[in-house]
Amino acid sequence: MTTGLHPGGPPQDPRQSEDEPLPRQEGVGPGALHVENRTRSSVITARAAASFEPVGRSVASARSFVRDTLQGWGFADIVDDAVVLTSELVTNAVVHAGTAADVLCLRSDDGVRIEVADRYPEREIPLQSTAVDMGSPDREGGRGLQLCAALAGRWGVEYTPTHKQVWFQLDLPERPVGTRAAGPALPADLLPLADGRVRVAVVQIDRSGCITAWNEDAEELFGYAGEQVTGKPLTDLAAWPHTPGTGTGIAEALQLSRWEGSYGIRGADGRVIPVYASHLRVRDTAGEPSTVCLLVRDHERAVLQTPLRGPAPDTTTATDGQTADPFEVFIGSPAPDDLDGLLQRTVERARDMLDGDAAFLLLATDDETELEVRASTGLPSARQRFARVPVEAGPGRYGSARMPAVHDDLTAVPGAVPLLNGTGMRSVVTVPLKVEGRLTGSLGVAAEAPTRYSNEEALRLQFAADRIALAVESARLGELERLRRGSLSFLVEASDLLAGTLDRDQTLALMAQMTIPTLATWCAVYTIADQASEPYLSYVLHEDEDRIDGLKALLSKIPPPEPIPTPGARIWTAPGEAAHQAALRTSMRSLGLGEPATVSSGIGTTLATASAVGGETVVLPLVARNRVIGMLTLGKPTDEHFRQEILELAEDLSRRAALALDNARLYSERTAISQSLQRSLLPPGLPQIDGVEVEVIYRAAGEGNEVGGDFYDLFPIRDGAYGFAIGDVCGTGPEAAAVTGLARHALRLLAREGFGGPAVLERLNSAILDEGARSRFLTLLYGELWPQEDGSAVLKVVCAGHPLPLRLRQDGTVEPAAEPQPLLGVMEDLELYEQTVTLDPGDVLLCVTDGVTERREGRRMLGDDGLADVLTTCTGLTAGAVAARIMRAVERFASDAPSDDMAILAMRVPGLPKE
Repeated sequence: MTTGLHPGGPPQDPRQSEDEPLPRQEGVGPGALHVENRTRSSVITARAAASFEPVGRSVASARSFVRDTLQGWGFADIVDDAVVLTSELVTNAVVHAGTAADVLCLRSDDGVRIEVADRYPEREIPLQSTAVDMGSPDREGGRGLQLCAALAGRWGVEYTPTHKQVWFQLDLPERPVGTRAAGPALPADLLPLADGRVRVAVVQIDRSGCITAWNEDAEELFGYAGEQVTGKPLTDLAAWPHTPGTGTGIAEALQLSRWEGSYGIRGADGRVIPVYASHLRVRDTAGEPSTVCLLVRDHERAVLQTPLRGPAPDTTTATDGQTADPFEVFIGSPAPDDLDGLLQRTVERARDMLDGDAAFLLLATDDETELEVRASTGLPSARQRFARVPVEAGPGRYGSARMPAVHDDLTAVPGAVPLLNGTGMRSVVTVPLKVEGRLTGSLGVAAEAPTRYSNEEALRLQFAADRIALAVESARLGELERLRRGSLSFLVEASDLLAGTLDRDQTLALMAQMTIPTLATWCAVYTIADQASEPYLSYVLHEDEDRIDGLKALLSKIPPPEPIPTPGARIWTAPGEAAHQAALRTSMRSLGLGEPATVSSGIGTTLATASAVGGETVVLPLVARNRVIGMLTLGKPTDEHFRQEILELAEDLSRRAALALDNARLYSERTAISQSLQRSLLPPGLPQIDGVEVEVIYRAAGEGNEVGGDFYDLFPIRDGAYGFAIGDVCGTGPEAAAVTGLARHALRLLAREGFGGPAVLERLNSAILDEGARSRFLTLLYGELWPQEDGSAVLKVVCAGHPLPLRLRQDGTVEPAAEPQPLLGVMEDLELYEQTVTLDPGDVLLCVTDGVTERREGRRMLGDDGLADVLTTCTGLTAGAVAARIMRAVERFASDAPSDDMAILAMRVPGLPKE
């Protein structure tokens, strides 16, 4: 990949041709395709270009390039759309068109234009003056333009004689800069409530992201002393919201000139404290930049939050002379993409308007069958957030949430409002949020005293709910769209990662790492070997590494979840109940109650584990090829719940992960069987020969191969005589290995029957020819070895089409030790003869296969002469050292992995020991 980055100036298109380009095809909005000659009117302020080779991994590289470029430009709002579109267009170029892809990113004041070009102009897209049907999005190819039409503000296609270019433009959302807001003067009873003293943590971060200042309020809020955190990165403490669709990470947020938003800080006790933060980027007198962070508890965000709203209305009197509704005054015009902020302000103003002790707001699911808690005040919001209740059992008169309701005393109708169970609230008023007659949510205000509300308060709350319902629904749909786009980008990346490995353990690790912390706080993967096996806990991961051991120990003590193939997530309560019981027993023992402690773990570890798994836990089946092969378990810490969109995303991920895990299993089984068979073709071991050193080095080409077309053997024939062989079957892989097994076993059998070298090879030749279409050519060096009493060794050698053995004498000279003869497996009638060679003390006989001599680097080849040159440097070395030096020389000759099997057999006669 080659890239270039050029700030400012007009863009110079690297793909410009002297030939006149064909008219460009351009689309504006979904489904619009027409021809238009158009010049770029926007001023280009920066550009980044990259080229990608026509290989599969280039698609992931292109996504990373576009993501890094746009985040570097500060355009995190459109990163997900740009990555998805680029992924499809680059796939079309490098996979379907089979050419290199050129990607060009152009930054302007109003957005980003990205161009993807390939070098296959003949693969045209027909020009149309009317809308065309681009097919189903489920097709393998052709989705690029359909996605452009759906996601891009403007897009088009251009042709030149050498290139085809598809471009799209993404406009930036409107982000008012420098907006200031002021609220009206209000009576004291209408002001927001705060829990005791409001503490504002002031934290200063240097240019590297490390903490340099930490005030007393920060110590009180989070439990860390200043010296404990000074010098540490803020990212070590921050629990950033990893929900898909969140475009800016905390590291990026600290680089912005100004930023406001919510995240969590992990306190000294391990609990995550939700905070609302305001960041301001400053520089000192030396010009060094740093960031000042003001943080308050999230429910006290009114202290820092700067709501984006239109001009404040006159709050003193309305047009009819009556006092304006304080609910409308406080809500104002919220930012369209700040759903959480809108909902939180809504419940706070509703509580204040009716002088309640608590308020809550639930949003309905798309099918209106469940309500999901999204905001509350005066209640344990962290415990209730994203909790779900059925609509017909939810807040409302006669068990329905579809109409206003007033409950004078909840003790008389227990369970009428499940959210308030155990909170001490007695009276409650609830009203529905409806848009065009469709239920979108429920808003309620509660008080600790009974009979606090009447129909008059219900009408006031309903009037306010009707005015805010459309804004809530609009913000909810915007959030769902961002989640959808972020989920699509997440699944693209996940599929790419899962497809990149066939290793079972690595697949398990990837499954867990992709879910943590994006989808859940902790994850456990259970696997099932076969239908008769019980689920086995294979992998456990927690976002806090210190919690993994305790979590693994807890899950190991409870029965695994049932392997039910029904799709979708189901609640699993066993981990939370077991953790609660363990924490209870540990606490009682620490107080001297109950049985004495019999475990070594302290109360801190047990309570931390209980806190880690105390929230909602769900199980998703891993189903592949109509069989449950495992379960993916996701969990939240104490009293937290999953939102429905996250569970749907987890279900999509589980399907992809199950197929990847099953593919890894099948590959592992196939590899294990193949390697077991291959190992049976290797000699069981090399015999020790008195008076002769022997060393063998063997390398089989191909992934997962232990034996290929090359083979070797050394075996005793009778007392004082040994047979040795080194051969090369034409080709590699299992077919060649089959002939290898035939040759090795036939050699041993014939030699031990007393046949000489020529007779052994002639009979082996006949056996190979008898294989018919399965036969392969075979080059073979076969010999018999007799160690002598004077320290020398006599060899009788037959070289049938094989590279000649080389003899290294003590004076450094190298010479062939045999003459070439016809190879095996070609002709029926062979006339072979054997040659006698005597190795004197200190001599070395080197035998190799052609994978050694034919090692290549470009047009260069090691060859027989190159091998002889290396062997001349081995005088005085042992047989093992000679073989190792030859192998190092072969490996260093070329940078690429060997494409052919290699075998090296070195024999040396050390001579008689001196007396």
